[in-house]
Amino acid sequence: MKIDRVETFVLKAPLGDARFYSSQAAFPERNSLLVRLTSSDGLVGWGEGGQYGPPEPVKAAVDDVLAPILCSLPDASPAVAWDTAYGRTRDFGQKGTFVEAISALDIALWDLWGKALGAPVSTLLGGRFRERVKAYGTGGYYSHTDFDAARDLPALAEAAAGYAGDGFGILKMKVGLLPVHEDARRVRTVRETLGNDFALLADANHAYNAGAALAMGRVLEEAGFLMFEEPVPPEDRAGYARLRSRLDVPIAGGEAEFTRYGFRDLFEAGCVDIAQPDVCVCGGLSELQRIAALASAHDVRVVPHVWGSGIALSAALHACSTLPLTPYALRPVPLQNEPVIEFDRTPNPLRDDLLTEPLTLRDGYVDVPAGPGLGVEVDLDVVERYRIA
Repeated sequence: MKIDRVETFVLKAPLGDARFYSSQAAFPERNSLLVRLTSSDGLVGWGEGGQYGPPEPVKAAVDDVLAPILCSLPDASPAVAWDTAYGRTRDFGQKGTFVEAISALDIALWDLWGKALGAPVSTLLGGRFRERVKAYGTGGYYSHTDFDAARDLPALAEAAAGYAGDGFGILKMKVGLLPVHEDARRVRTVRETLGNDFALLADANHAYNAGAALAMGRVLEEAGFLMFEEPVPPEDRAGYARLRSRLDVPIAGGEAEFTRYGFRDLFEAGCVDIAQPDVCVCGGLSELQRIAALASAHDVRVVPHVWGSGIALSAALHACSTLPLTPYALRPVPLQNEPVIEFDRTPNPLRDDLLTEPLTLRDGYVDVPAGPGLGVEVDLDVVERYRIA
């Protein structure tokens, strides 16, 4: 498979009054970096990266360094391209921008390869265990940086009830922006609103030191939460291990980790019960397969992180469809042993409008696209609407 052309698109969609906050930042816009590859026989493949911060550095890594490498290869099949690109950038690109750039190119190569062979990416990855993936809604962000119980708790309860009304049976809410005792009130509000049978998860976006995370974890345990995501900074592996040994709520992390090498260290240090590689960040579909194999060897569940456009979501759906039960059991139980898909509910035109046929929730699940490659088509008018020259 020979690549003749590599194009990059920086997309930014301002949110206006719909801006929201996590523990780390305000979100006044949604942005991403899309890659379009054209093969020598005229086929096109799409990939995505550059979602976490400014996409411009990822664009530069693709345009100035990786695209010439890719176009020089006589065989740009995913395995060959990945190892060549990583090997030639290893001295300065083991984590961060260059791995995100490799991720975008890798996803696009799998999309292109699937179209060339007339097969879905999930088939090329080894086959599907499931045709649809149970989704959890990501919401419960902050509308303000301060806490006003009279203002915030009713709004949070209304939003949580809305997610349940949309058909979700699992919801992930944000914690970490506020003092633990104030976030505890938010946690209890969501639990009281949705009842004891509703599955709840929490994401701190690495807001805490280990001591504060332990206090928050006990609040989550009392409220019956099933996952505590990124409780401490990704560099604090000792803090992760400490929390995992002292809390019953499963500890999750890995969205800010890169390649099999980073996840190897995470697993060997006993940091997580649930690994969360992001296919657009960790090294693409090729590397997510390797991470999943390492996770299986350590009996760690894999629940991919998803934050991006419809390209990111479709790639993650294909990846999730190929993940086995961990551990194997006669009956699949979403999240307990079966992978689930993150279905972000914050405003994002790049997720909702970019594809000609958007990926939608149906009875609490999202269908895995069935067409060749990623199985989705990009609306070029939407690309141009949000493209930054």
